[in-house]
Amino acid sequence: MRKTHILLPISLMLLFFGFSSCHEVEETIANVVVLNDLGSPVQGATVRLYAFGSVDEDFVGEPRFDTTAVSNAAGMVSFNFSSFYVEGQAGFAVLDIEATKASLSGTGLIKIEEEMTNEATVFIE
Repeated sequence: MRKTHILLPISLMLLFFGFSSCHEVEETIANVVVLNDLGSPVQGATVRLYAFGSVDEDFVGEPRFDTTAVSNAAGMVSFNFSSFYVEGQAGFAVLDIEATKASLSGTGLIKIEEEMTNEATVFIE
């Protein structure tokens, strides 16, 4: 029996199992909508998402995440955290939100789940 008769089925099996285990990673997105006290979108608001690595009574760690963007005409800001996602990790992050425009400000939280589009709304007054 020639070796090619044995190697071909084995090669095809390895190829099949190798490709069937591939998983296409979806983007991890955080969308924040900024509204005023009347519920109208706020364009031009500065939105900051951040989280500290460790926090206790005596020590506040370096920010694990700290990113800022400006809201569009619909009052929305979109952040892409796909580069921080590690496949197989359990959970991603809960981030603090700060939104400001002139003398108006508001805060909130957003839970970021991996490979999903996550959304939060912040009211500024």
